[in-house]
Parts: sequence; structure tokens; C-alpha cells
Amino acid sequence: MTTHPSTHQSDPANRARLRWRARRGLLENDLILTRFLDAHEEALTDEEVDALTRLLDLADNPLMDLLLGRTEPEGEVDLPQVRALLARLRQA
Repeated sequence: MTTHPSTHQSDPANRARLRWRARRGLLENDLILTRFLDAHEEALTDEEVDALTRLLDLADNPLMDLLLGRTEPEGEVDLPQVRALLARLRQA
């Protein structure tokens, strides 16, 4: 099985960029995202990376509300892959 060179797992720059974006201003977000990436980053599929990227596009407070289960995804982030990833993140 060959991987496409632009996939997340095959490109160290993409992996470093994702980890950098996961660093957040709110400590709670930073802890949840870092713990999740430490445990699961190497196994993330490109679809999961896309879902995480969509979440990282959110501001800190809305992201924290999603991670803590205070709110559910709406609008552009209300996608099955985002909901699936959120379920995993909430268990981290």
C-alpha cells in the first residue's frame, strides 16, 4: 500500500504543524489536545486530521465547550467525522 506524499502521516511538516496548532491559549484545551495527540497522533487517519483541523479553526472558548461536552457541533463543524473525533477527544 502506497501513501500519497501529501498525507498527514507521511509528511513530518504536516505533523509538526498540527501539533503546533494544537497549542492553545486556554490551558484546558492545551492539556486535552496534547494528551490526545501524545496517545493517538501516529494512528490518526487523514479524515481524523481533517476533523481535528476543523476544530482547531475554532476560537478557544467554543472549542473548550465542545471538548467538555457543553455544546455540540454546529454549522461547518457539524460533520460525522468531527462528531466521531470529538467523542474520542472527550475520552482523552
